[in-house]
Amino acid sequence: MQPIPLSLIRAGRDLTEPRVSPDGRWVGFVQRTGGTTSIGRVAVDGDGIERRLTFGAEPAPGRGLGGGCFTWLQRTDGPLSLLYAALDGELWRQTGMHLERLTSHGRSARGPAVASQRPTPDADDRLVAHVLDDAEIWLIDMDTGEQRRIDDGRHAFCFDPAIAPDERIVSWQGWSPPDMAWDGAVRVDCDLRTGAISEWRIVDGAFQQPRFTPHGEPIHVHDGSGWLNVYIGDRPVVCESLDHAGPTWGMGNRSYALDGDGRRLAFVRNEAGHGALCVADLTSGEVEQLGRGVHGHLDWVGDALVAIRSGARTPTQLVMYRGSPWARTTLAHTQPDVWDRSQLPEPEIVEATSADGTTLHARRFVVGLGRMLVWVHGGPTDQWQVDWRPRILYWMTRGWDVLVVDPRGTTGHGRVYHQALHGKWGRLDVDDTADLIRDAHRRGWATPGSTVVLGGSSGGLTVLGVLADHPDLVAGGVASYPVSDLVALTEVDHRFEAHYTDTLVAPNDGSPESEAAFARLSPIHRAERITSPLLIFHGTDDPVVPISQSERLVRVVEAAGAPVEFVVYEGEGHGFRRAEHVEDEYERTAAFLDRVLAHPPSGS
Repeated sequence: MQPIPLSLIRAGRDLTEPRVSPDGRWVGFVQRTGGTTSIGRVAVDGDGIERRLTFGAEPAPGRGLGGGCFTWLQRTDGPLSLLYAALDGELWRQTGMHLERLTSHGRSARGPAVASQRPTPDADDRLVAHVLDDAEIWLIDMDTGEQRRIDDGRHAFCFDPAIAPDERIVSWQGWSPPDMAWDGAVRVDCDLRTGAISEWRIVDGAFQQPRFTPHGEPIHVHDGSGWLNVYIGDRPVVCESLDHAGPTWGMGNRSYALDGDGRRLAFVRNEAGHGALCVADLTSGEVEQLGRGVHGHLDWVGDALVAIRSGARTPTQLVMYRGSPWARTTLAHTQPDVWDRSQLPEPEIVEATSADGTTLHARRFVVGLGRMLVWVHGGPTDQWQVDWRPRILYWMTRGWDVLVVDPRGTTGHGRVYHQALHGKWGRLDVDDTADLIRDAHRRGWATPGSTVVLGGSSGGLTVLGVLADHPDLVAGGVASYPVSDLVALTEVDHRFEAHYTDTLVAPNDGSPESEAAFARLSPIHRAERITSPLLIFHGTDDPVVPISQSERLVRVVEAAGAPVEFVVYEGEGHGFRRAEHVEDEYERTAAFLDRVLAHPPSGS
């Protein structure tokens, strides 16, 4: 394969949150280009011409397949409006050239929602719900202008409000520490007539994406069966050992969508990291697969079902499915249209057995020259699905196999698999990654001298653990903004993850047992064992993993005599965005790989 230029890797834009307008004429979407965000639209039947809509305060987009940034607002006999949460923390309504700020919270508003599962196309949108500071549910009456908080503060986190079609119930996802959202989130219902609040709970399961059918029935996703399946009330739409959603890392996940009359439901499947989009007939129970690829941000109005779609060979795009039989149309692209699909690889599914007999999972992108990058995703409650990842393609076109590993703690393989990391973060993920590397070596894909392990954040923690505990398996490691001191992680004022270690390690209560657990699992306390070359990247303004963690780690590794290169990027946070820093990261990584490669394969 011809090496992909770094300029192409950096090119393009982010597209999120396609939403079909109530009249079915337009698809709105959020885009991020060159550090700025806006909302645009494209015609459903149309000409392919994109039109930018917003001109005031910039919208606040979500991350990945999350969002919850905007919705359409349609008043009786009135014009179509945009309702969106902005980077200034307020809610705005835009109707043509008229721009109006609806809130004056002075805090962070997110997730606008209206009664969007309309029983009729001309139903009035009177109530608007939104989230404040990830913790409060507020309601705006568009007739009177009244604004009021409707939750009772019982939960530390409140996400994704949804309003019933008859505007009598508002539902949302709620949870409190020590749980994370995927541990034990509940569905909360507020009766607007009485103010009474009730909850849906499930033992060993967590709710997400609470909404309503057009007939007012509650619909949601939960993993009470062991897998994240879609339920209407307490009835699974399709009960299967496959996940229909990912973890709740933010608001606005839309992994399912109902048609207008509530007879069919579109949903996504995660099949060992590969994705698919399906439609279930709610009367017959029949399931039809519409297409392969990782899909998200589903929305369905009239005969238009829209989604964000990508794959190993498919640059991320906004697509629409419609017709009988279903036909797919691409409405917008994120990347320059220069990719040769015939040269883009699909990964192989890999399974291996851990030391304790558990089946482990990975995906292998194959070049076949005998050298291998082992990539560990962050999270750790997350997964790199088989979606569009130019970073992987960049290194493949330079002669590297890439093994994307799913150690326990990874999502997409059922609740038991991702909950297995509880109390073992920094141990089980490290050993599982080592077992996957050993399996790759047994199969002859690479040798220890031609294997390098990489990862960022939680994946960086795993990299450090592999280097410290399994030095015979790899020639070196690259860690970006790695977690190295789990105790220090508990002291960071990053609210969403402030209690992450309560389940993954232990409650930080000062007890001898707690102190022993944090010391045993933190890489900083065995970093002196690292002997292989190590490259570390970190931003000075990281709010999740402060740079002080890497500064301390580097001092320990250097004192032990290991070769370590420490690269600091001024002004960067948890991930790097500035073009000059991204370019420098790739160049330094390439130079590092050249240095540590023991025996370069011929022809590389």
